[in-house]
Amino acid sequence: MASAAEQMAANTSWAAFGQAKELRQRIFFTLGLLIVYRLGTYIPVPGIDTDALRAFMDEAASGIGGILSMFTGGALSRMGIFALGIMPYISASIIVQLLGAMWEPLKQLKKEGEQGRKKLNQYTRYGTVVLATFQAYGMAASLEAGELVTDPGLYFRVACVITLVGGTMFLMWLGEQITARGIGNGISLIIFVGIIAEVPAALAGFLAQGQETNNWGLVLGVFAMVIAVFAFVVFMERSLRKIHIQYPRRQVGMKVYDGGSSHLPIKVNPAGVIPAIFASALLLLPTTLSTFSGGDTAGPIMSTLLAYFGPGQPLYLLFFTAMIVFFTFFYTREVAFKTDEVADNLKNQNGFVPGIRPGQRTKEYLDYVVTRILVLGSAYLALVCLLPEILRANLSIPFYFGGTSVLIIVSVGMDTIQQIQSHLLAHQYEGLIEKSQLRGKRGGKKRSPSRR
Repeated sequence: MASAAEQMAANTSWAAFGQAKELRQRIFFTLGLLIVYRLGTYIPVPGIDTDALRAFMDEAASGIGGILSMFTGGALSRMGIFALGIMPYISASIIVQLLGAMWEPLKQLKKEGEQGRKKLNQYTRYGTVVLATFQAYGMAASLEAGELVTDPGLYFRVACVITLVGGTMFLMWLGEQITARGIGNGISLIIFVGIIAEVPAALAGFLAQGQETNNWGLVLGVFAMVIAVFAFVVFMERSLRKIHIQYPRRQVGMKVYDGGSSHLPIKVNPAGVIPAIFASALLLLPTTLSTFSGGDTAGPIMSTLLAYFGPGQPLYLLFFTAMIVFFTFFYTREVAFKTDEVADNLKNQNGFVPGIRPGQRTKEYLDYVVTRILVLGSAYLALVCLLPEILRANLSIPFYFGGTSVLIIVSVGMDTIQQIQSHLLAHQYEGLIEKSQLRGKRGGKKRSPSRR
């Protein structure tokens, strides 16, 4: 059942949207930066043999190259300046968060509030530069080994590294600006827009493939699968576990206020789309460099990685599942829902769970509830991400119809819409407060003669 806030947001009209000036500015700002990102995917790295690259990517599109291209919004298939995408930043975030959970100096930084968060963000940026530099140099060497460069040599490697690292840092800046001054999470929106922009071309190719093979039953089956996955993801993302919270009676002066009650909502998937993105980032990290050099020129280790960690392979599916489960638990406990902080906040507000003592007992109870919920949440994420992967590997379905892309589209879209609704609600509340103040002023003027 929809909440009162959701019902109020659903009843908002275009007139209310037009009056929300700050919201319009945020939306236009976000759209402008996303357009800049899309334009950057078409600017090529200098020194690339475009014909050879196009022929190579046509062959690699059905393998790991298709996944890489999906997460970079097609920039990798065109070898644009954003070919590394935002994945180095995500990988650096994973490393910093893991160290923050295990290394004492970073643990202390996390307890320092806003200043500590800024320091951790700075470390993440430094880590992004280091990872992007290594990946860019490896990609430059792989492009040379794959004979996809017009003029190989030191100049090309330096130019390629500078261009790709600069592109990744610019994307990171765009994401931070969108998060701070726009609507939605900037990093997630960049991945979201990259996937959405490439869906029409993937859809046209899939329909052309169905027309060539005259297998329209498969086409209809894939569309039905995508719709079912969409509906299932929306249902699970809106699912909540509500914990009853009771507040005792309190006395202020001579007045006694009755105790109230509320609910503490815990989502079935508190981490959202982050575990799928993190798992994909780690899965693609060792294979990004080996994609362009191929099995002949790559070393035996890279060839083995391509053979065993290709889409649909058992090790690929096992590793993907393990990483999704791990990051679901890790990100929820370390970032999305910290049970110790929730228990302390309830204790400070004199709130308690009926039958549970405040403080440590409440924390243990929340740990127990969250653990049980995350078992279901991680299983849901693994099912959504893996089932289409298995079907796609056997039926040659485009990567954009897979579970990870559907999960990103639904989760990021719902999160952005909720933020827009929150801004509209805030604007409506401000309007109500202004109207009440105006009525009060009018009423005061009318009563003034009677007081005389």
